[in-house]
Amino acid sequence: MSHYASVSTPKAGSLKVPTGIFINNEWSPSSSGETFSTVNPATNKPLLDISHATKDDVDRAVKAARKAFETTWANNVTAAERGRLLFKLADLMERDTDKLAAVESLNTGKGVRMARTVDLADSIACLRYYAGLADKLHGTTIDNYAKEKFIYTIQQPIGYLSPLRADGSIPWNYPIQMWAWKIAPALAAGCCVVMKPSELTPLTALMLSDLVAEAGFPPGVFNTVPGLGATTGDAIARHDDIDKVAFTGSVLTGRKISIAAAESNLKKVTLELGGKSPIVIFDSADVEEAADWAACAIWFNSGQDCCAGSRVYVQQGAYEGFVKALKARAEATAIGQPEDEKTSFGPLISQLQRDKVLRYIDSGKAEGATVVTGGRKWAPGGEGFWIEPTILTDIKQDMTVIREEIFGPVVCVSTFDDETEGVAMANNTTYGLAAAVFTNDTRQATRVSRALNAGTVWINEYMLVDNGAPFGGFKQSGIGRELGVNGMETYMQVKAVHQNLTQTSPWPL
Repeated sequence: MSHYASVSTPKAGSLKVPTGIFINNEWSPSSSGETFSTVNPATNKPLLDISHATKDDVDRAVKAARKAFETTWANNVTAAERGRLLFKLADLMERDTDKLAAVESLNTGKGVRMARTVDLADSIACLRYYAGLADKLHGTTIDNYAKEKFIYTIQQPIGYLSPLRADGSIPWNYPIQMWAWKIAPALAAGCCVVMKPSELTPLTALMLSDLVAEAGFPPGVFNTVPGLGATTGDAIARHDDIDKVAFTGSVLTGRKISIAAAESNLKKVTLELGGKSPIVIFDSADVEEAADWAACAIWFNSGQDCCAGSRVYVQQGAYEGFVKALKARAEATAIGQPEDEKTSFGPLISQLQRDKVLRYIDSGKAEGATVVTGGRKWAPGGEGFWIEPTILTDIKQDMTVIREEIFGPVVCVSTFDDETEGVAMANNTTYGLAAAVFTNDTRQATRVSRALNAGTVWINEYMLVDNGAPFGGFKQSGIGRELGVNGMETYMQVKAVHQNLTQTSPWPL
């Protein structure tokens, strides 16, 4: 039986996409024969039916990963060879960029230009970063005992683990990029992987599985088990032979995974969760420049971004000019069909998500907020799940729209009087993923960036991450870090080795 199906893309024509379960570099159907469906968010029309991995399928994948880890990957493949394979995988992704971007755009609704020049480019760079880092992590020596003993530490891979890239309600926003963020450091560290892609956007993760095999990774090192969070995801989180789960998604699902990890084998957990990220703009800032970055912060990826700058606090003197400038950018946003090269703002992922965002806008209006622009559906031909770029003002700090993560193209703009008040308003949240400060006072920039409670703080810019810089959240925005050396270290464990040189046993004491 074939485990591929054809999908028609506006940019790359008809492409074959895997629809099965990927274990030991081979495709198979679900043990139950069940499938789940995917939908094109720009048309609300069905795409492909994908095999739904059962608990037994997850167990098969974990056994394959365990065998590969114990017999091949951890002990018989050098760090330099792991790096070489990651470089090869990056080259294959670069070769297939147009195909991958076309399918990513089709499945997620994001503009194909954005998928190609941002998501694919950054993901390939991430693989190459960790390919180069694979043989450059070192232990330490501890010289506290002179001639008596020698102590040193070594870093070893955790083992077989599962990056749950898309369990839950929202981690479908960057399927290729989150795939790269998870698998690159894990494989570089010497771990084996069981990957569960999003049930909403699994297509490119399945295509990338074929590239893993083509690159020459040994069977079992990387496995893909598509399925729903409540079934496949839960089986992964509770599996006693998985040593770590790395998850990107909602706080609610992160809590469930933490509970499942604690109730099973106390597996390690890395969580990159939600955000309600603030932007603080001072009177000294360049208002037009701040508006450019603030527009990018909230309307990039149609607002479906964990670190979207959804709360903007503007000092009184700059407020009126900023709102005017931001409104102009909202109304000039390149909203359109995903296949259009000009499009930077596509539909939301689903009708459920679109309707959720509309309810937030309605709640804001009901609580006294003013809609400066946007706030309505935008559906050419009556299909798809677009919402116009939306600005809300007249915000009170107890409003639902200012407290809860909307995960859509809605920004709340408020005013403040002085630095102390601006920082306090920015920090008044249960989240702490990202933040930004706009000012031309360098001392103020340093003070405020230090005071903001967030894992990433930008000064006079927003949204730009770097593969060499750690990314993760404070408070309820997560546990652990991704990217950079810190991101690779989360897939490793430190062992201290004590070697006796001259000491005699103190027994009996």
